[in-house]
Amino acid sequence: MIQYSLQCSKGHRFDAWFKSATAYDEQHARGIVSCAQCGDHKVEKAPMAPNLARSDTQPMSLTSAHPEAARFRDMLRQFRQKVMSEADDVGDRFAEEARKIHFAEAEARGIYGKATRDEVAGLLEDGIDFLPLPDLAEDN
Repeated sequence: MIQYSLQCSKGHRFDAWFKSATAYDEQHARGIVSCAQCGDHKVEKAPMAPNLARSDTQPMSLTSAHPEAARFRDMLRQFRQKVMSEADDVGDRFAEEARKIHFAEAEARGIYGKATRDEVAGLLEDGIDFLPLPDLAEDN
């Protein structure tokens, strides 16, 4: 997987993940890379800071003792609630519906649901953008 910082012709900047540099080049050439904010298809790579390798391989974590932990959890809960109130719950059909939307076989709309690891891997291979929806208990 490779992450690129991208910028559309209207100046919007956003990040996107691709299976490989070749996958980005192919999708860009087909005109299916678009701005996450306005949908503009005139998208180019933006300058990026180098990603320096870390000596440890453990993911970084934020403990509950961190001064910003409660605020961050609250922001994640608000994000989840906003998605769930504005998008369609497609349940176990998430991967199928995401593909239909991506390939313009269904109406473009916000969706959320469930996907297996294999389905997630398949969506990534196909260059279909999605984000995991954070699941946080109210008391944690």
